[in-house]
Amino acid sequence: MANQAGDDFRDFGRKVEEKFNQTMPRVEEELKKVIAYLNDEVVPGVRQNSSKALKIAAEQLTKLAEHIDRGAGQ
Repeated sequence: MANQAGDDFRDFGRKVEEKFNQTMPRVEEELKKVIAYLNDEVVPGVRQNSSKALKIAAEQLTKLAEHIDRGAGQ
């Protein structure tokens, strides 16, 4: 009986491994698509928005510095 359970478990393991091996090429292909999407679509947008945010921050810091300068002159 214990031998039967061990055989069943090994058969199950073989089936899982077989399915996994059949699925891996598809997973790899989908992963390549995700990476390409991130590189082509997401990264440029993040860079553009980061650049825009830095420019806005620089403008605000300039205004703050001018405000401080006006207050120091009083």
